[in-house]
Amino acid sequence: MWVWTRVWNVFRGDRFNRELNEEFESHIEEAIAEGRDPDGARQVFGSMLRQREASRRVRVSGWLDGLKADAIFGWRQLRRNRVTSAAAILSLALAMGACVSAFRLIDALLWRPLPVAAPERLFAVSRAELTFEGKPTHFDGWAYPDFVLMRAAAKGQAELVAVSYVERKDLTYASDEEMEKGMVQYVSGWMWESFGLHPALGRLFTQQDDRIPGAHPVAILSYDYWSRRFGRDPKAIGRTLRLGGQLLEIVGVGPKSFTGTEPGTVTEIFLPTMMHRSVTRDDSTWHRILAIIPLGAGMEPLRAKLDTINLGFERERAKGFTGMPQQSIDNYLHQRVEFLPAATGVSGLQADYRQALEWLGALVVLVLAIACLNVANLMTALAAARTREMALRVSIGAGRWRLVQMVLVESAILSGLAGGLGAIFAWRAAPLVLSMISSRDNPARLMLPPDWRVLSFGVVLIVGVMLLFGMLPAMRASAVKPVSALKGGDDPNARQRMMHGMIALQVAFCFLVLFMAGLFAKTFQRLSQIPLGYSPQGLLLLESVAPHGKFPQGWEEVADVLRAKPGVERVAESGWPLMASSSNNAVAVNGGPPSVDMVYFLPVSPGWFETMRMRVRAGREFMSTDVNPGAAVVNRTFAKRFFNGENPVGKNFEEVGDEGLRQHFRVVGVVADAPYRNVREVQLPVAFVPLREVDAKGVVLPEQSATFLVRMAGSDAKAPMARAGELRKAVAAASAGIRVSNVRTQQELIDGQTVRERLLAVLGAFFASVALLLAGIGLYGVLNYSVLQRRREIGIRVAVGARGGAIVQLVTRSVFTMVVAGLVAGVGLGLASARYMDSLFFQVKASDTTMLAIPSVVILAAAAVATLPAVLRALGIEPVEILRAE
Repeated sequence: MWVWTRVWNVFRGDRFNRELNEEFESHIEEAIAEGRDPDGARQVFGSMLRQREASRRVRVSGWLDGLKADAIFGWRQLRRNRVTSAAAILSLALAMGACVSAFRLIDALLWRPLPVAAPERLFAVSRAELTFEGKPTHFDGWAYPDFVLMRAAAKGQAELVAVSYVERKDLTYASDEEMEKGMVQYVSGWMWESFGLHPALGRLFTQQDDRIPGAHPVAILSYDYWSRRFGRDPKAIGRTLRLGGQLLEIVGVGPKSFTGTEPGTVTEIFLPTMMHRSVTRDDSTWHRILAIIPLGAGMEPLRAKLDTINLGFERERAKGFTGMPQQSIDNYLHQRVEFLPAATGVSGLQADYRQALEWLGALVVLVLAIACLNVANLMTALAAARTREMALRVSIGAGRWRLVQMVLVESAILSGLAGGLGAIFAWRAAPLVLSMISSRDNPARLMLPPDWRVLSFGVVLIVGVMLLFGMLPAMRASAVKPVSALKGGDDPNARQRMMHGMIALQVAFCFLVLFMAGLFAKTFQRLSQIPLGYSPQGLLLLESVAPHGKFPQGWEEVADVLRAKPGVERVAESGWPLMASSSNNAVAVNGGPPSVDMVYFLPVSPGWFETMRMRVRAGREFMSTDVNPGAAVVNRTFAKRFFNGENPVGKNFEEVGDEGLRQHFRVVGVVADAPYRNVREVQLPVAFVPLREVDAKGVVLPEQSATFLVRMAGSDAKAPMARAGELRKAVAAASAGIRVSNVRTQQELIDGQTVRERLLAVLGAFFASVALLLAGIGLYGVLNYSVLQRRREIGIRVAVGARGGAIVQLVTRSVFTMVVAGLVAGVGLGLASARYMDSLFFQVKASDTTMLAIPSVVILAAAAVATLPAVLRALGIEPVEILRAE
């Protein structure tokens, strides 16, 4: 209680002082009342000031009282230098806000453990393998029959759980006219119990719900989806939803904190794995495997056991690959099971953005370092102006650590204010960055709560920043010697050398930021300029489904309705859009063996190439009489790889399936190369086949899905999505059996391929601008301080006849020497760091002279601009004024 009273008295201020005075006066009055002379009583009592100080030492926490006094003094100092303080606070706030934003994103995607029991015991079962072509890769998809065998083998050593990739699917709670999208994930019935999760409402799946395919059509809603879609209505339990051809009953709502196992994607509906259409197929790898391994369990024996089980399963399956070359089969069987830590979950977003976010964090730290060095130089300059004040404090008894505390408190106020502003910036910046990597078809969502993790990081950041830019000026201020200070200091150039050294560091870090930003921008530029082989502008994609199947004539009737709409130039159909899906197989040319290289196929309708504006280089497009199998149009890469670059028109090849089934095709045309799956990969051999498919007897088969490609004309070509609603309704009105499942543009698909590069380019440019601005301000501050310190020397030099060029050289030589030194160090750091960033670059070499020269030229130009005011100040110094001032 006594301790808390001493602390409380620190903050009572004048009231506490008045109470002390009143107490002292009451003692004197008591003495007078006892008959003593007033003057004698006061003389016996002693000095009122001394008594008050003695009493304060007993009743007030001295350290805290000194801290309060330093805080008040520091605040007054900042207010006295308002412009300088504001610049320091804003620059720190920007850098600290960026740091907190980066932390929120990295933590939510890569570091935050799943809200399950013992997440540290969770591992993803993956495999290192070779593609059919022999290229090494990693894959975490599994066939369910393989999973069943591995789970049985791991019994007693670990629990295995199957979780599908989250898919965005069509579903309805009423009729097909009220179709909506939902993020769906199939999970093992025992997952909930194994993860230690409990329902927020209703019940969760059990092992009994996940034994027999299709036997238990039940669903669980995530708490987030239940809140958004149903407003937390308890009556949602018992309702039914239709997903494809399945009618499912909602039986529960998941726990509030659990949004699935894929960070970056919030699962909305959970279904038992037994409700998946491919649960019995051994050739469909549609789910991941998570292993819960107890502490102390032997992971290598378990891994070896699962490896044996998987290899046996795949060898048995490979016996049916009669149509494949033996080399492709050997490559396929080159697999090794691996355990990867999955405490934070497993997702494609993690794999795609892990390195990007790590380097984004590095950029942010570099900007923060530049800001801290900037403020450190500022604090050093201010400390220089207060040298006599510090000397006086030492003379009257102030200890070294008392001076350190005073300067650090001032630094703490700066970093605290900057931290507050940075928190506001971070609150908006992290969701903004997340929105930049999200898309309509693949929405990215992360939980970004301002919880203890973010708060702890913010506190550590504020303290770290305070020490980073405040400790050096504080130590220098505390080391002042009164006699030396009064004489002008031991070494008037020592402080300048320290400030110039910090300038070199700023320049090195600034170069590194600009260098990395340039690499990111160049990569995005190269990806954006890749030849597509067609024109995506004005191309609208209506991805449609016919649950009960539709013959080609029905699809063509809908296309005719679309062609009649105003603003529509052309309409064609394909099995799926380019760069949205894929299908591949081996081929055999002239009756030869199946190829090791895979060929990629896409079924298209007559007029598709003209609608895409894809140039036909030889032969012709498809006609209405062409069927699949039968005719084929191939790209130039196909012709080069399988026909030695000769004109393949009129030549034959066969598509060879896994089971050895061969379908005959005759090449009727050759088209330009176009990216099939991804703009980053090399051109693949592609064969376009007719959308009209027939069986072995020549009977036309119905299609359950297709994509209408609508080429808009005129003003509609600039914003094709503006007509999406009208065209969607036109499809529904034209045929009762066909409905549009999804609408997007071809340009959206292309842009979606470069989201990561666009994000890095935009943020890199932003941070490069901030770093350059901060470095320029720092350079200006140091040079301006140098001119003020050498004002007398410059005046004397001018008086004895020094020319302007000599004065400019005198002022800028040492600073530009540090700039050049910083550039040299920056080049070394840039080349060293670029070696670890290769996967983020595309057709860009870090050692390219241009990539090194541009940041150097920009920094030198910024340095010239930043030094100009100080140079003009130096040239304007008049010797007479200097002499008069002295």
